Amino acid sequence: MRNLTASLSIVLLAALALPAHAAEVALLDWRRALMQTDAAQQSMSDLQSRIGSQQQQAESLGQELQQMQQRLQQEGQQMAEGERQSAMQEFQQKGAEFEQLRQQVMQAQQQAEQEFLQQAEPMLEQAVDQVISRHGVEVLVDPQGVLHTDADLQDLTEEVTQILNSLL
Repeated sequence: MRNLTASLSIVLLAALALPAHAAEVALLDWRRALMQTDAAQQSMSDLQSRIGSQQQQAESLGQELQQMQQRLQQEGQQMAEGERQSAMQEFQQKGAEFEQLRQQVMQAQQQAEQEFLQQAEPMLEQAVDQVISRHGVEVLVDPQGVLHTDADLQDLTEEVTQILNSLL
């Protein structure tokens, strides 16, 4: 992934350094191209199957925490000291449990994304090379790297996604 990022950065620098004609400059959102592939969708579906119950549990716990917080705000002053402390302790326990679940879900998502990116990187580079050759692109820029253009840049993202679908 570092090679791809470095390559795209070099291309962006080249775009800034060289005067280019509109037909020679194109746009590629490589993240979107990857994430729209059938393989990425399948990977996300598999991830959802693995962590779906944890996500539901975290959502349920989050709603419960909101209800507890509202109750404590509305009724906390009228509660007996022991009842209020017990409610606060339960709120803190559930908050810690919620945070732990949230961290587990985020870690699983990040790991799945990283694994997918490592597996897909060679095919992404191959797809990008094919599209560059096909369109005679001299400068390829990432959408986040474009500060201003008067011309509509040719967006090659969908074409790269189609090629990736055939490679992955």
